Amino acid sequence: MNDLIISALLLDGPKYGYQIKRGAGWVLGQEALHNNLVYPMLRKFLDEGWVSKKAVPGERGQTRQQYALTKEGRRRLFERLNQFGEIDAAPEGAFHLRVGLFAELKPQSREGILTARETYLRNRDQKLAVLQANVEMDRFPAEVVSHLRRQNEIDREWIRHLRRMAKAEDRRRRDP
Repeated sequence: MNDLIISALLLDGPKYGYQIKRGAGWVLGQEALHNNLVYPMLRKFLDEGWVSKKAVPGERGQTRQQYALTKEGRRRLFERLNQFGEIDAAPEGAFHLRVGLFAELKPQSREGILTARETYLRNRDQKLAVLQANVEMDRFPAEVVSHLRRQNEIDREWIRHLRRMAKAEDRRRRDP
């Protein structure tokens, strides 16, 4: 998922490596993503032709490298964002990243993402319900299961809300 985050950060224009590290870290709830993750990935993206690199003079006389998403990189990013199956639906981060980019995605892609996450949540809730009904648990494990089931319902309500938002946005785009 780090590759998607780094690519997505370049959607709005060129950035320096440090900006990419900080932005990716922020998205992941960290101060910054480590150099050993960011720069090898940027090298791979350069090799694949997904990003370009330009030397830019820095404020203190040093040369800084600025990275920009290429047309091919943009195409590849959206190809990956649209690939959202059962495995991708489980991690919250993968779902949240795609929702954050919904304005860039086509309506059928957004619906596919919402449906996959909804299916994952429904299946998880069914398993938790079986666990709750058939396993005798102490107070704290039972609390965890109850919390997860409540969280599932909150997430399903959010998906319903996102669907309403997306439909309103689609109508607005069709009928300006």
